[in-house]
Amino acid sequence: MINFNYETDFELADESLYARWISEVIASEMKQEGEINYIFCDDDYLIEINRQYLDHDTLTDIISFDYSEGIVLQGDIFISIERVRDNAADFKVPFEKELLRVMSHGVLHYAGYKDKSEADEILMRQKEDEKMKLFPTGN
Repeated sequence: MINFNYETDFELADESLYARWISEVIASEMKQEGEINYIFCDDDYLIEINRQYLDHDTLTDIISFDYSEGIVLQGDIFISIERVRDNAADFKVPFEKELLRVMSHGVLHYAGYKDKSEADEILMRQKEDEKMKLFPTGN
């Protein structure tokens, strides 16, 4: 089950559309859907999570806590809407496209993809692009 929670004034226009897409992303990786919670927040909220749980004092667009067991993907994905907006402007892409990238990024981590090395990061970007194309508008 895909759940959406809001700690900021942002809300998805059609939660069921995004939930179906994330379900398709999971299935496309030959994984099963457990409980995945998306928590949309602002920079202050996410930097506090970063400090408290990861001992990092930096801004980030996403933090994911992976509770997956075997092929069942589950966890909590925190996304800073402020970072997504700023990154979209920096990369000169629509906000909606950057949001899809970040939302898929968390699930791809659960599926086993990493982004620490340059090679891992390249593969992660390719997988994000592939999964974004699964979204009904074809972003």
